[in-house]
Amino acid sequence: MSSQPIANTSSNGWVVQKFGGTSVGKFPDKIATDIVRASLAKNKVVVVCSARSTGKKVEGTTSRLLGVYNKLKGIAAATNTEEVQNDLMSQARGLIDDITNDHVSAVKTFIKNPELQASLDQEIRDECQELVEYIVAARRFNLEVNARSKDRCISFGEKLSCRFMAALLKDLGVAAEYVDLSDAFHYDASSRLDQSFYQEAATVLRKKISACEDRVPVVTGFFGNVPGSLIDGDIGRGYTDLCAALCAVGLKADELQVWKEVDGIFTADPTKVPTARLLHSITPSEAAELTFYGSEVIHHLTMDQVIHASPPIPIRIKNVKNPRGVGTIVIPDPILTAGHQIQRSKPSDPSLIQKPKRPTAVTIKDKISVINVHSNKRSISHGFFARVFSILDKNQISVDLISTSEVHVSMAIHAGNSEGGSFDRARKELEDCGDVSVLHDMAILSLVGAEMKNMIGIAGRMFSTLGEHNVNLEMISQGASEINISCVIEARDATRAMNILHTNLFTFLD
Repeated sequence: MSSQPIANTSSNGWVVQKFGGTSVGKFPDKIATDIVRASLAKNKVVVVCSARSTGKKVEGTTSRLLGVYNKLKGIAAATNTEEVQNDLMSQARGLIDDITNDHVSAVKTFIKNPELQASLDQEIRDECQELVEYIVAARRFNLEVNARSKDRCISFGEKLSCRFMAALLKDLGVAAEYVDLSDAFHYDASSRLDQSFYQEAATVLRKKISACEDRVPVVTGFFGNVPGSLIDGDIGRGYTDLCAALCAVGLKADELQVWKEVDGIFTADPTKVPTARLLHSITPSEAAELTFYGSEVIHHLTMDQVIHASPPIPIRIKNVKNPRGVGTIVIPDPILTAGHQIQRSKPSDPSLIQKPKRPTAVTIKDKISVINVHSNKRSISHGFFARVFSILDKNQISVDLISTSEVHVSMAIHAGNSEGGSFDRARKELEDCGDVSVLHDMAILSLVGAEMKNMIGIAGRMFSTLGEHNVNLEMISQGASEINISCVIEARDATRAMNILHTNLFTFLD
């Protein structure tokens, strides 16, 4: 290792590299050496990190910080006695101690330079002490505990993770600088989260990154204070991806890299379908459909920002365990802009017969229930539908798939989309609209592909293939764009059905 730190001074463009919490927890040395340091030979680099996690979700930093916030809520509850408050305070301190010990242990394992090790150890203890002091102050001064309080608690995870990663890079001879975005913005809770906010955010982040000069910015994936709340607002748990996207937009980066523990996006879940193949490229529309229907690809707001940037920025999904792999790149496809999605190419178009077409991927979304509502009156259909959807809206239940006739509606709903008890309340209220039946333990099986609009008879092949293998279809749905064909089947048939479709529509289509 040279005595002169490796600087972030490539004459080429920027690459923004986002690393998830499990990657930072399990492979920090690999990230620092094989990915970040190696990339500096070709590009200027920005690193964005999530909060550390070493595998078990309950022991992840973010899960523990959510636990701290829940204790804080309990402490603030007026109904709790002082004894209960003291007990909750003790539990919160215990969780913060666990977070401190976990990070200090990582420092001892990975940081070799004694001075760096000592200073980082102290920084971690200071950050964790600040969280303790916040909880003490909230109790002493009876501060309101709200969504902003939750954001404040969660922000410590990314602070600790990025302090650690910046120190590790320095330890390995890379000039790096920690960049804290937890107070980068000053919006109040009533402000609107719209495109003007994202444009301003990209500008603010560019200035923060530029201030690092020739050092690699290690940026907290958590950014605040945004309009409303980061966690409980429109953005939610995918905020680190979005932060990386905003950095990329602000810098007009050549590429946004999202590093995971898989080689990229596959034609099916490789843990369930042995013949699944890596996709070298997909369109944003396909990525969005795969994300919605069960494959964890990328946060939809992230896609919106980079794909609609000028010029658009490609997203590459890569594997921290296999840095030399090409991964999967999400590239804008001019054919699939919003204005063209429902236009069809003529079958006689020569470009369509040059090579066989096949769908892009098949995916499963489990934990689905189907609600069937049959109107008991020959009422006007729009009145019936308006009543049904107002009930779902009131109970904050979103619908994944829908199939309708004038007096009947079937809706597939994901169990994770409804809070405890809201599903049962909605079902009871729907009985005023007509006869209601519910099917539990179902799954949505989706075929996704931008080319499917030009594949004559693909829906027929999908459903006949499933029928030939005795997979019963409870519900069918296909949008006008034909980028996605979905059906609801029994959950117990899900993996078998996915393999059947993959074998018949992917492997042997040629």
